[in-house]
Amino acid sequence: MLHRWYLLRCSKRGSDVGPTKRGKGSKIMAIADQTGLPIAVCLAAATPHEITLVEQTVTQRFTTQAPERLIGDRAYDSDPLDAKLLKEHHVQLIAPHKINRVRTVTQDGRILRRYQRRWKVERLNAWLQNFRRIVVRYDYKAQNFLGFVHLAIILILLRNY
Repeated sequence: MLHRWYLLRCSKRGSDVGPTKRGKGSKIMAIADQTGLPIAVCLAAATPHEITLVEQTVTQRFTTQAPERLIGDRAYDSDPLDAKLLKEHHVQLIAPHKINRVRTVTQDGRILRRYQRRWKVERLNAWLQNFRRIVVRYDYKAQNFLGFVHLAIILILLRNY
């Protein structure tokens, strides 16, 4: 009897899937506005760092205007990324400094007070986790999975307006 795995020589996986500590996965990068509603969403494999995906996410936004500020966690502490976002997109990056930072401090306490509002982005991530189709990626193609992420975002926006 001839089965399909005899015909396929490559390993089974979809596009935009990368290895993680727990297996294979995809990363959803999202930008939320000041109320926690989504402005931009980007899909990538799980292996690249968030710093490399920030600019791509800002360019794939749903709105015409770029946000004034981006709030990120300690992983976003990068002076070249901060300078690039400010120069090209006119976006101020607010992220606390890493503990092992060697360069001089660039952000003071007044700017970092806005970091307390990061919970609104985490709330958007929790809203996206309510959709089972997004939590467990069943789709082989990244375009289909991103379509379901956009559908979930549309439902989130309709619930809040």
